Amino acid sequence: MYVRKRRRPVSEINVVPYIDVMLVLLIIFMVTAPLISQGVKVDLPKASANPIEQEDNPPLIASVDVRGQYYLNVGDNQESPVEKDALAAVVKAQLEKSPQTPVVVKGDGQVAYNEVIQLMVLLQQAGVPSVGLMTDPVEP
Repeated sequence: MYVRKRRRPVSEINVVPYIDVMLVLLIIFMVTAPLISQGVKVDLPKASANPIEQEDNPPLIASVDVRGQYYLNVGDNQESPVEKDALAAVVKAQLEKSPQTPVVVKGDGQVAYNEVIQLMVLLQQAGVPSVGLMTDPVEP
């Protein structure tokens, strides 16, 4: 008796090569995506910022001057520099007492960008959830 073999219909497409190509493209995009978004050039607007609405509790203002010294608007000696550890401790204590207290960074115009970032990192380590940046109004 003669048994006839069944042949596959011609309409079936082998999709395995397409899946391989898709996975290779996925890996390429996953590797190159972080490299593309490292930095973005932005032109900041030349407009004045809206003032912060006054709330029941005044904001904590952490300042950094040209020499990299830190200041805080709390206590009797607001004009004298504060050490990093003391600033973090005071801010942490103030936020434990009143968690809704806004925190603002005031950086001198001539201070290095890194100094402002270091102050913001210090505030973040002290438990500050968000930080505002203080500016001077634009002269007309």
